[in-house]
Amino acid sequence: MEFLSDYGLFLAKSVTVVIVVAIIIGLIASAGQKSKPEKLKVKHLNEKLGKFKKRLQQEVLTKKQLKEIEKQDKKAAKKSPDESKKRVYVLDFNGDIKASQSEHLKDEITALLSMGDFVDEVVVKLESGGGMVHQYGYAASQLDRIKQKGIPLTVCVDKVAASGGYMMAVVADKIIAAPFAVIGSIGVIAQLPNFNKLLKKHDVEFEVHTAGEYKRTLTMFGENTDKAREKFKEDLQDVHVLFKDFISNHRDNIDLEKVANGDVWYGQDAIKQNLVDEIATSDDYLLKRTESADVYIINSEEKKPLLKRLSSGAESSLTKAFQNALEKIAFQKWYH
Repeated sequence: MEFLSDYGLFLAKSVTVVIVVAIIIGLIASAGQKSKPEKLKVKHLNEKLGKFKKRLQQEVLTKKQLKEIEKQDKKAAKKSPDESKKRVYVLDFNGDIKASQSEHLKDEITALLSMGDFVDEVVVKLESGGGMVHQYGYAASQLDRIKQKGIPLTVCVDKVAASGGYMMAVVADKIIAAPFAVIGSIGVIAQLPNFNKLLKKHDVEFEVHTAGEYKRTLTMFGENTDKAREKFKEDLQDVHVLFKDFISNHRDNIDLEKVANGDVWYGQDAIKQNLVDEIATSDDYLLKRTESADVYIINSEEKKPLLKRLSSGAESSLTKAFQNALEKIAFQKWYH
């Protein structure tokens, strides 16, 4: 028994070493690999829902009822296809602090715009609590490309479109929000810790040298001045003015004095403030569109090497955790 125990322990160690070596070799091999070209996936929502419907019918209806439905389907199939049926394309945007999905959004929109007259509407399922101003400004400009081509643009928000997320949403011709989606946060926030007193306590000096008075205002480690704080606040106000102007240019029926204070509203209250146009979930809206149009879900993805997937996965987890913390601070009163 002692021999078997020792042998089992030796075997377990050997297997562990082999696995670790294999992982290291795999990481080294993948480090030299290049990312494969981005692929565009297209799913026909009407077809998917049709399969679900047929499966459910087979489970719950009688043979007589199924035969009757089959007759109706055959009659419909004999009719010539409706070439005038509209085509609706659905894009997903799940925003993080850096609006990292902007590049995918850009490629998907570029592909759609190349279709010319064969695009009758674009629906963007948008979820974002906001983030970096310049990143979300870029993402909003991608949506504006659709508008510039005269293609109707609808944004659906099921959970949250706040701050930079709402900046993207207002580009749309129509904003649809779920009853309890968090909408708004038309404001600007910046916060950072300052460790200067801690450094001084431990006799650590920290110097900042700049060429240009306002190259650096507030810092994490240097001693911040009242003048630097005032400049920092001025910069925030400038960004807020730009944000409000952007909202006003795209939704002139909003009372900015009332809603541009950084506050947020649930969807059912947001419609009263003209922040959204309709209350419904994205599923309800798309289901309704399938009655009169072919609805296609578009998704682009890049096949990354193993090492990149691991590193980007770790970064994504950290970013998500940080954003969740910020959202809980920003929307504290909305949590129960």
